[in-house]
Amino acid sequence: MLLLNMLKTSNCGINRATADLHRPIEVEIEVGVAWQSRIANTAQQQLLAEGYLAARHGSGTFVAEELPDDLPQRIAPRRFARTRHPQLSRRGASLAGMPGSSRRLGGPPRAFRLGVPALDLFPVRLWSRLVARRLRAMTLRQLDYSDPAGFRELRQAIAEHVQAARGTTCTADQVFIVAGAQRALQMMCSLLLDPGDRVWLEDPGYPGARSALTQAGAQIVAARVDAHGLDVVAAARLAPDARMAYVTPSNQFPLGVPMSLMRRLALLKWASKAGAWIVEDDYDSEFRYSTRPFPSLHGLDADGRVLYVGTFAKSTFPAMRLGFVIVPIDLRQRFLATRRATDVHPPLLEQMALADFIGAGHYATHLRRMRSAYRERVEALVEAAKKRCDGVLRLRPVQTGLHAVADLGGVDEERVCEEAAARGIEVAPLGMYYVGRPTAHGLLLGFASTPPESLRRGMERLADAINAARRPLRASRTRTASARS
Repeated sequence: MLLLNMLKTSNCGINRATADLHRPIEVEIEVGVAWQSRIANTAQQQLLAEGYLAARHGSGTFVAEELPDDLPQRIAPRRFARTRHPQLSRRGASLAGMPGSSRRLGGPPRAFRLGVPALDLFPVRLWSRLVARRLRAMTLRQLDYSDPAGFRELRQAIAEHVQAARGTTCTADQVFIVAGAQRALQMMCSLLLDPGDRVWLEDPGYPGARSALTQAGAQIVAARVDAHGLDVVAAARLAPDARMAYVTPSNQFPLGVPMSLMRRLALLKWASKAGAWIVEDDYDSEFRYSTRPFPSLHGLDADGRVLYVGTFAKSTFPAMRLGFVIVPIDLRQRFLATRRATDVHPPLLEQMALADFIGAGHYATHLRRMRSAYRERVEALVEAAKKRCDGVLRLRPVQTGLHAVADLGGVDEERVCEEAAARGIEVAPLGMYYVGRPTAHGLLLGFASTPPESLRRGMERLADAINAARRPLRASRTRTASARS
């Protein structure tokens, strides 16, 4: 409306009361006053864009027959109105009930948050320069749809990295770039499983794998995990004809134990005999603090049974949403077809920048820096737990990864999580990761996302939360409310 007033004050002759809807508008401008011409032209273009004027080719510009002010306004629904929708499908209801990130409190990283790396140490300025350089050089071809398998330079960089770091044997043609490891799991389950197929799933295990299997309609077989990883013999007794096994052998999630070499070989032998697939999720094996790593299952596989999944969410930053899957070469064309029928490919710009980040050596430098920082943060966590929670919270040894498992002595884990959330810290109960009935109770404590001092302060609050969880529920809530006020 500001531009409409400008037109009126510039002798443009627009007057809704006297305008002829069938006669072009004549813009009368005093000769020699160039600024009025510019104002009138700008105003006219704005009124065209807002729908007050209509241009007809070869005829001129007219007042629109339907002005925006005359269009019916949408009436906001009444607050108490509720729409009754049909019920979710059984599969949808199962997915909606999966344990997820609902326990996160939001906001920036805080003490004990799971699955988040040291965002405060990521080289944001360097990353920004790499992205900006690629963006400035983007061609018309690159703005179009690209290779469904992913950016070739990134696939080549990943193939070289995993061969050196994890002992795999693969080519760039076997690597598919995906929008996070979860997308890889969904693709593999959709392509390789039929509804009703039985699948071994570590118990306790990763909820994301459980949700992908549920989406595919698979029948989940809870495979027990002990100090040596998934118990292959016990799982084979439960489901010898399973179609797939999902494992996290380098750092079992959530217990943090590596699968022994004997178990790895037994798993490969079972898969070859049963004609089954193995999905190896190597989600944070980049970060080890004590023992030397075992070779990956993919590196030991001589029969083409293992599909290897990796992610950059744990080594760079989660918002990047880039991961990869290494598939047997004879599955490549079928994966390409599946990709074209689903999400086509992830965003290209981030792939190009990540290829430069890896190729120039920045990724290797960043990993070395993170390993050093995480050792310091692990030590701070252990020291703080011993000082503040000795006797009620026992940390298990941390060999790999970004979180620790802590056993609770005589305190309900759910109560502790509630009390911790009331004090502004995030802890996850171990029991929520079991498919069946939990056989152990404790907490998962992320240590990567916050510096040592934040972990020490967080442990003070956790100690207070544990003490509060020991008290009767009413007394605990009264104390928390008074503390907040």
